[in-house]
Amino acid sequence: MARAIWTGAITFGLVSIPVGLFTATQDHTVHFHQFQRGTSDRVRNQRVNERTGEQVDRDEIVKGADVGGGEHVVVDPAELDEIAPGRSQSLEISDFVDLAEIDPLYFGRTYWLAPTGDGDAGPYALLLAAMTGTNRAGIGTFVMRGKEYLAAIRPDRDVLALETLHFADEVRDPRAELEHLPEPRRGTRDDRELDMATRLIESMSVPWEPEQYHDSYRDRVEQLIEDKRRGREVVAEAAPPEPTEMSDLLEALQRSVDAARDGGRKNDGRSRSARSSAAGRHHNANGAHTADDGAGTDPGSATKAELQRMARDLDVRGRSSMNRDELADAVRRAS
Repeated sequence: MARAIWTGAITFGLVSIPVGLFTATQDHTVHFHQFQRGTSDRVRNQRVNERTGEQVDRDEIVKGADVGGGEHVVVDPAELDEIAPGRSQSLEISDFVDLAEIDPLYFGRTYWLAPTGDGDAGPYALLLAAMTGTNRAGIGTFVMRGKEYLAAIRPDRDVLALETLHFADEVRDPRAELEHLPEPRRGTRDDRELDMATRLIESMSVPWEPEQYHDSYRDRVEQLIEDKRRGREVVAEAAPPEPTEMSDLLEALQRSVDAARDGGRKNDGRSRSARSSAAGRHHNANGAHTADDGAGTDPGSATKAELQRMARDLDVRGRSSMNRDELADAVRRAS
């Protein structure tokens, strides 16, 4: 079962509901260790005194704020805890707002809130039902791991979700930060480019199905590791397309609309990432170009990495969450 990363209480008015905070997402990034090139020796990072070069124990490290002129104000972790008494154990809802009014730009990370015991389930269910009926999000702050967070609590089917929010002064003004932003385009009745772009968007519009999207780069990293382990050829990604010139924009839009009308994204049989991978160059250790060695491989004897590549080329849906046996069955059915 999941473990809470923070426990406290949601408070609104005179009501207090004990809850635990749980991560709602997980990271599947492939992680690497560091080695010295040409050896099998691991590399470690150490905390050292900048002046003496001697290693410093973790419990001897304090924080210091640079106040200018080479002067630092040293702050102990316990002092930081003391200036947030009680707030680190409660999430006080100060306002309820229409969820649709929150610009997605302000959203940070998503967590789940759950009651800490059976006795807390009733008040929790009441708050969940009331928020679902009003489509409101509760806004409040809480302290976790030495940092204050602005948060929005919202209903998400059978659970309360907590979205960390950026404070207003943390959000940049794009007009002040981005140098080459054009002025907003004002369309006219005879604006063929705008009309074509709108038609392209409409022809590519599909229902939101998150399971249809996966981390294709992670698949390629895992395949690279497997290929190098077996001494096989490595697939190099195809070069990205050249930027479209303004003089070619209308023609490119027309070709895109025609392609989408003829099948495009849904009937092409593979995703953009799969097409990109298929267009990549295969080469062995001697630099010779070869064909994809996945063709003709028996799914029953293939490794999981090989099956993932085969499933990607066959555009097998839901492949990112399948185990090896499920991938093998799916590849057989799709072949």
